[in-house]
Amino acid sequence: MNWNKWVRQAHRWVSIAFTATVILGFMAAGGLLPEWVFYLPLPPLALLLFTGLYMFVLPYAAKRRSGRRAVLQP
Repeated sequence: MNWNKWVRQAHRWVSIAFTATVILGFMAAGGLLPEWVFYLPLPPLALLLFTGLYMFVLPYAAKRRSGRRAVLQP
C-alpha cells in the first residue's frame, strides 16, 4: 500500500474515532465528569487536521510535479 492510500485510510479511521469521542462526550455531559474528558476529541482532531491538509495539497503538488516534467523534457 502506498503512502497516499495509507494516509486516506488513516484519515477515515481517525474520523470514526473522533466522531465516537464527540458523541460520548455529549452523552456524558449530563453527569459530573472531570474536565479532561472533554479534551479527549482533541488528539484525533489534530490527526485529522494533518491528514486532511496532506490530502488537500496532493492535487496541487501533482500538478506542479507534472508541470516540471513537461518543461524538462525536450
